[in-house]
Amino acid sequence: MVVTDGQTEELAALQAEALAWVRRLTSGEATTADAAALRQWCARSPAHAAALSEARQFWDAFGPAGRSLLDDERAAADRARIATASRRIGRRALLGGALAASAAGVMVVRPPLGLWPSVFELRADYRTATGEQRHVTVADGISVQMNTRTSLSVGAGSDARTVELIAGEASFNLAQQARATGAESEGLFRVVAAGGRTTTRGAKFDVRMTGATVCVTCLADDVRVELGAQAVTLSSRQQVVYGADGLRPVAAIDPAVVAAWQQGLIVCNMQPLAEVIDELNRYRAGHIVLLNADAGRLPVNGRFRIDRPDEALAQIEQAFGVRRRSLPGGVVLLS
Repeated sequence: MVVTDGQTEELAALQAEALAWVRRLTSGEATTADAAALRQWCARSPAHAAALSEARQFWDAFGPAGRSLLDDERAAADRARIATASRRIGRRALLGGALAASAAGVMVVRPPLGLWPSVFELRADYRTATGEQRHVTVADGISVQMNTRTSLSVGAGSDARTVELIAGEASFNLAQQARATGAESEGLFRVVAAGGRTTTRGAKFDVRMTGATVCVTCLADDVRVELGAQAVTLSSRQQVVYGADGLRPVAAIDPAVVAAWQQGLIVCNMQPLAEVIDELNRYRAGHIVLLNADAGRLPVNGRFRIDRPDEALAQIEQAFGVRRRSLPGGVVLLS
């Protein structure tokens, strides 16, 4: 098949529009209307869907691409190869659009690297953007503090005291409600996340969801955590993690570290650098990629402001001697 100059210009325009969608979706301000508009845009033609699919492939592949950029002498050649690949993308967009439509649908449901909210998050009753924290009140005046990139849905009617954590992290304070009313509620309060359930009558506790893994931390009173036939009761200063491998052993925690985000801080106590980078990624638009596995194992002690993630990144760069390379879309490669 021969692609004319006019078709090449048209495909270049589609690629520019696809990049504009990525910028919008990574802004932290995407809405359900944006998700619907994106689906309509992809449905306009196979080439539209293919253009978005190419963006997905870029994000999936930028780890290897980043490694190729580490050698400065090869960088110019890499850019030339990328430019050549961009011209080939146009031909693939025309030839492979039908398959790409399916990939674009996956991209909306499971965004690469979590760069924008999934369609399930956009449908939540309450949602926070990147770097945003928010207080909400749910059934019977129960206080909920939502951390960055968090989505919650609240049940209706008889299920009004059930909250589903779709993504992110939230702190639930029933102890505050008990102090205000002088008594614990007669009904159980439930938080459902990734197939598990946390229940209590008057506790203060955090629930954090990372992919398919959930971490429940009890900060006051006690909570019961259930996953299938497994169950455990947590007391104050205890934490349990569950996922595909079931409930893991209960661990003791330092509340000052676990709840530091509620004071706007990330507190690191001999935490591997790779984990610190993962934490910073939660509060920063774009994505930081640590390419040096050895550096990722180095311990970090310190306190960082979550509203200033780039300052934390600069401190890490200086303290560990890593090199930073910035790419479009807020992507940063550390080597």
